[in-house]
Amino acid sequence: MERLTTRLVDELRSGNHDSFAELVELYKDGVFAVAYKILYDRGEAEDAAQETFIRAYTRIDTYDPQYKFKTWLYRIATNVAIDRLRKRKPEYSMDAEIAGTDGLTYQDHLADEAPQPDAQVVHREIRGEMHEAIKQLPDKYRIPLLLKYVDDLSLKEISVMIDMPVATVKTRIFRGREMLKTIFQNREGFN
Repeated sequence: MERLTTRLVDELRSGNHDSFAELVELYKDGVFAVAYKILYDRGEAEDAAQETFIRAYTRIDTYDPQYKFKTWLYRIATNVAIDRLRKRKPEYSMDAEIAGTDGLTYQDHLADEAPQPDAQVVHREIRGEMHEAIKQLPDKYRIPLLLKYVDDLSLKEISVMIDMPVATVKTRIFRGREMLKTIFQNREGFN
């Protein structure tokens, strides 16, 4: 995929604007996922993804080929989503209805792989607890944690995406994990 991406970026820089549509097709799901993990709102994440591609298109000349295009693009997506998050700062609830889903909640939307009904209930409760705990973290800890453990990005990729030294990324991930431990230790039944 890297070769294809490199070819498409080179073509775009040479004036072939059709290659951008192919880049969008290759990366649209990943860009949306990055934005959604920060915003927790489908509509906002779709808008952020669209804005990400507009910025990438208009700033393609700033892309440095020594880095992966995906990392550069995801960094733009992260910044756009963080900007949107800073502008709104709403409260989230896992029990809130998802717009346009006839009553489904975010909790209902979580994937469930446990085969037994009682195991499914426990699994949902744990995921819900983890989700709620992660939401309590300040953005500076939550975002690197999500990028590391949900998106499975390397420390270097995260560093480039959020424009921060690798050592700072490591520290924030460590502190975020410690904060999560404290949150769970302070909850009833997790001692």
